[in-house]
Amino acid sequence: MSDDKGLSRRSLFGVGAAAAAAATINWSDFAQAADKNNKRPISFTPDGKYETVPLAKNMINLGIVQSRVVPVELSNLKQSRKANVQHMCDLIDAANGFSGSKDLLFFHEFPITGFYHGWNLKEAHQVAIELPGEETEVLAKKAREYGCWLVFGSYARDPDWPDSLLSITSVMNDKGEIIDKHWKARNIKGFFPGGRELFTTTIYDVLDQYIEMYGEDAVLPVTRTPLGNIVTSSVQREPELFRAFAMKGAEIILRTATGGFTPVDIQATSLYNGVYTAIANNAASPENKYYFADAGGGNSALYGPSGKEIDKAETAFETLVTARIPIADFRARHRQPLVHTELIMPVYERYRSRYGPNLLADYKPTDYDDAGRHLRNKTRWPK
Repeated sequence: MSDDKGLSRRSLFGVGAAAAAAATINWSDFAQAADKNNKRPISFTPDGKYETVPLAKNMINLGIVQSRVVPVELSNLKQSRKANVQHMCDLIDAANGFSGSKDLLFFHEFPITGFYHGWNLKEAHQVAIELPGEETEVLAKKAREYGCWLVFGSYARDPDWPDSLLSITSVMNDKGEIIDKHWKARNIKGFFPGGRELFTTTIYDVLDQYIEMYGEDAVLPVTRTPLGNIVTSSVQREPELFRAFAMKGAEIILRTATGGFTPVDIQATSLYNGVYTAIANNAASPENKYYFADAGGGNSALYGPSGKEIDKAETAFETLVTARIPIADFRARHRQPLVHTELIMPVYERYRSRYGPNLLADYKPTDYDDAGRHLRNKTRWPK
């Protein structure tokens, strides 16, 4: 434990430029002004401050739900998905039980659909859910019952992207409304054995089209809520990404994992940016017949703005990591991270990543092997 004190797409980013100019804007006006067709410029104030909406309370109760990951059965899609959602509901009940009510409950990357490396694109499309949809309506009832915000990931389908499999983290408010849907920013490439690659469509994979549809601000979305400025991400080991989020006003960064992560990567996000960072990993899952029971589970945690651990799962089994975040006091003294851009930008401007953006803009791989074949000769670095 630490000495830190206790603690539709882009729907909230359609506000006009007049609202963007204010440091604090009314939450209801912010939400009502949302327009998915209004492409907002990058939200940024170059004076150390950042945009917010008024807080609902000075202190919030956060719960990180370390829950099992069980892939749904293709032969029994509806019932097995329903069972996963019901299990989430049971855990929401437990989290708001004896230990007291929670303002925000945060689940891992795939609590609804689970994950299985054997699915191809067609099968994963069947597994995926719609946002909103039947499954999220069940969760919405729990959000309303407890007056609790919910954050959770899932494979998802979107009619605007009919050929794509999306990995989306949803932010649901205490009224049961999905107020934001965060796409995964990018997938790791060149990592898996046998030349296999992930075939989900991320922002980076279709970057130009994504910006055309949703605007530049939606590339790195900060969801401004009455509980604080929330960012979500399932990306690992890319500190520049979270630095940029912090520059845009992130206060609480909620990171998801499946099958493990590097704890120091999570801790450093808080240390280098002066924000709260949580990680929700899956629990050991003996119900999962495709992998060993431990499945890289455990170690879900929360770190404070100084980088010190506030609370951590002491078991790999299902558990709840909890903390009270003094969000009002934090906001009163918090500023953007200190970055001497004039020193580093000449290098950043010349750097090119190993794989460029838009590599899935015109082709959607059908499985992991096909994704590997598609990307094999597209590296920008010499072999």
